[in-house]
Amino acid sequence: MQIDVLTLFPAMFAGPLDESIVQRARDGGLLDLRIHNLRDWTHDRHQTVDDRPFGGGPGMVLKPEPLFEAVEALRGEGGRVILTSPSGRVFNQAIARELAQERQLLFLCGSYEGYDERIREHLADDDLSIGDFVLTNGALPAMVMIDALVRLLPGALGHDQSAVDESFSAGLLEYPHYTRPAEFRGWPVPEVLLSGNHAEIERWRRRQAMKRTAEQRPDLWEKWRWGKPGRPG
Repeated sequence: MQIDVLTLFPAMFAGPLDESIVQRARDGGLLDLRIHNLRDWTHDRHQTVDDRPFGGGPGMVLKPEPLFEAVEALRGEGGRVILTSPSGRVFNQAIARELAQERQLLFLCGSYEGYDERIREHLADDDLSIGDFVLTNGALPAMVMIDALVRLLPGALGHDQSAVDESFSAGLLEYPHYTRPAEFRGWPVPEVLLSGNHAEIERWRRRQAMKRTAEQRPDLWEKWRWGKPGRPG
């Protein structure tokens, strides 16, 4: 299996994935792990990878250009692109088994306020989270998922039955983010975010947050919908 990781913090991967079962899988030819710096696909002197969100708000959003260019350079035929983000479906052992069947995985590690939504819609094949909490960036979730799925590669544990025998805050998810350019490859930013009408922007974001939660995390949606503990006031 080949695993590529796109990150702004490649040094974080030195150590955790150089030890134990993952390293043995690499030494044994079961795993080809490649860590890439996203800034290598920028073209300005400052190696810019983020910009302010349309519609206002705190933080910065990862731009589409470097991520699209990097994935198009790295993804092989049939390669599966995985976003790491708090709003993705929750990673579990069943998903680990699913991913372990792939020939190539390409992990995109989120940072700042997240990704321009066009990355999620038009570039990624899946969107995964390791739990209902927020980390500084997507490097640690990528490491967790890589570790979990590498254990399932035939021969990684020395005895395949070992993997078979192993056991196994509430509220709405975040709304979609967009940043410059306003149109990318024919995919425009929603008009409301360019309107300057902050009341309309807030209503749009609220509706999108509800829609995403209902679609991606029905368990959280039901808690919020029926006013169980944890519903935002």
